[in-house]
Amino acid sequence: MNAPTLHFYDLHPPLADIKEEVLKGLSCQPKAIPPKFFYDEYGSQLFDQITELPEYYPTRAEIGIIKEDGEEMVSLLGNECLLVELGSGSSQKIRLLLDALQPAAYMPIDISKEHLLKSAQVLATDYPDLEIHATCADYSEHFHLPYSPDDKPKAAFFPGSSIGNFDPPQAQALLQRVAEFLGQDSTLLIGVDIKKEPQRLNAAYNDAAGVTAAFNLNLLTRINRELEADFDLSRFEHNAFYNEPQGRVEMHLVSNTPHEVQVGGQTFEFAEGESIHTENSYKYTVTQFQNLANKAGFQPEQVWMDSADLFSVHCLRVR
Repeated sequence: MNAPTLHFYDLHPPLADIKEEVLKGLSCQPKAIPPKFFYDEYGSQLFDQITELPEYYPTRAEIGIIKEDGEEMVSLLGNECLLVELGSGSSQKIRLLLDALQPAAYMPIDISKEHLLKSAQVLATDYPDLEIHATCADYSEHFHLPYSPDDKPKAAFFPGSSIGNFDPPQAQALLQRVAEFLGQDSTLLIGVDIKKEPQRLNAAYNDAAGVTAAFNLNLLTRINRELEADFDLSRFEHNAFYNEPQGRVEMHLVSNTPHEVQVGGQTFEFAEGESIHTENSYKYTVTQFQNLANKAGFQPEQVWMDSADLFSVHCLRVR
């Protein structure tokens, strides 16, 4: 067996300053904390559990689409390409794509160096003939691919409807940056959650087992630990709902009593019913997302849906 071919590039992305961003967010009206801070070790474990819940359809639907339509995806992306994943490569989805596509090389891009290296090493062992170029970078900022051979077409993979965590102007700006670093005539395979009846969306973010609630509340546990805060989790309740006019699911932590909290040496007052807005997840119709992609410099080529029309995977080409 060949030795794993693993290359690592550290572009030294600036790490988020949790203290600065949390204090800033709690000082705003309404209060808000960025969702990127959900993902400490325990938060990441809880999110993995969320993807297995019966109410949470996106992961199952996207995997089903890739299994069902993988051959057509491969024909559009092209064999012998450089496959760039916006994310760390730890999911079942990238393995399905690697098996079907057999790319010349694979480049996972993630801001978390530890998570990136861990998943890249596992993939390097499982795919000994695959050239892996693990890149520690923030793909939402401007950067150049550290490995970009001219003789290989480029294709990117952005699964999980992660694009939904950005509001539409931010999503367009992110797609424009992706188009820039991929280059003309490259392709992007991207998962996008579809607008649907509010009951289905509300159930997906308010599971009966309470895992999503625990995931949301774990944000306060992390802030207590890392910022010497004194959030009392019993004074907050998980609230998630579909905001139909905005086309997004919102997650909040709602104070159930008036009280004060100390965070990083500062005092913050909470009224009863006041919330911390912790996440948005935007949903799109197929046409809405294709219009957004078009504005960002992509030509929509194909879209695939699951049999229940819950989720979509789009193939876009850089113009």
